[in-house]
Amino acid sequence: MTAMVIDLADLDLFTDGDPHEAWRVLRRDRPVHWNATGGDTASGVGPSGFWALTRYQDVHDAYVDAGLFSSRWGTVMGGSHRRDADSASGRMLIASDDPQHRLMRQQVHRAFLPALMDRARRVVRDYVNAALDRVLKDGGGDFATDVAPELPAGLLAAMFGLERRDALHLLALTRSMIGFQDPRYHSDSTPPAVLVSSQVEIFDVMMDLMETRRRAPSNDLVSILLGASINGRRFTEDEVLYNCLNVAVGGNETTPFTASAAVQAFMDFPDQAQRLLDDGGLLPTAVEEIFRWTSTNAYVQRVATRDVELHGQLIRAGDPVTLWNASANRDEEKFPNPDRFDVRRTPNRHIAFGVGVHRCIGMGAAQMEIALLLKEIVRRGITFEPAGPPARLRSNFMLGLTRLPVHATVSQDAS
Repeated sequence: MTAMVIDLADLDLFTDGDPHEAWRVLRRDRPVHWNATGGDTASGVGPSGFWALTRYQDVHDAYVDAGLFSSRWGTVMGGSHRRDADSASGRMLIASDDPQHRLMRQQVHRAFLPALMDRARRVVRDYVNAALDRVLKDGGGDFATDVAPELPAGLLAAMFGLERRDALHLLALTRSMIGFQDPRYHSDSTPPAVLVSSQVEIFDVMMDLMETRRRAPSNDLVSILLGASINGRRFTEDEVLYNCLNVAVGGNETTPFTASAAVQAFMDFPDQAQRLLDDGGLLPTAVEEIFRWTSTNAYVQRVATRDVELHGQLIRAGDPVTLWNASANRDEEKFPNPDRFDVRRTPNRHIAFGVGVHRCIGMGAAQMEIALLLKEIVRRGITFEPAGPPARLRSNFMLGLTRLPVHATVSQDAS
């Protein structure tokens, strides 16, 4: 593999290839890589191309310099049908720059304060325990569909005030929105049609919730945002909708993919699984290693606001620049033996959640969910073994397993 032939818009690389090898080559040979595209609608990128930053320090610095690398055009390539700016620009947390971003973040952050997160923790624990009970009773199952979705379902149920059935329905919609290029979601429709229909249906769900909460406010996210204001101005309906979408998609999609990839990692590195089972005190470092290792949100998009030269390459104002978290978190210059999954790894300054002002607002919730899952696996002494081939999501934005058949057993001496 050579840097000149690497195409990070080729989704086959992410389903059947080895993107980590591609990123390794780019880090070594072309850390600032111009990825030309032909405007193929299936690739989800524009007609000319994008810059790709793959080294840890470059990705880190681009996150920190939010004035140079703007979020206003949206974080996903092709996510707004090739508009000059994302349709949510300035109205959604992840598609805004300071000072608007800072003021909006202060309001959305209220949904992640301790009281609501404590409720979410209880619901997530109940959902996960019930799912693990079912899988253990059956001796296994498809972890990606039988267990992993219960994590975000529990979080959504608590944050939006939903029943489990409605939370799983919302999860299905966000899954088809993020995975719109995967054949399983568009067998009877074109990928763009799936993206649009999923977004419309999510907004319909949110609109219904808004009407319900206007009549009967609660202490959930929708009620919080309906009462939010910036400098004395109440959130517009669009701002409420877009930020509900932001939280729903962010919470729904990353965590279940991270959970499935964690189980896959434990099966690939059984010595690390046993190490954690033998010493539950390793739970905090294991959680962080899982986020480094999986880096589920593979990249975020930024747009340069002025000309800048980096490693001899001129990035011009207006150029799209992608920050590849998944590559940065395997950078040999930052992480010793980066392709080794190590539950004892420390220090572990990964950037799976970004860094700086745009660090993921749901980071604490995601850490809570994965920690709860691992704690239950350790407490029960669960061991997973492969029961069939996994399947990867057809996406270069979200790294995830859509299928993970496993056998599940419990050790006899589990406490």
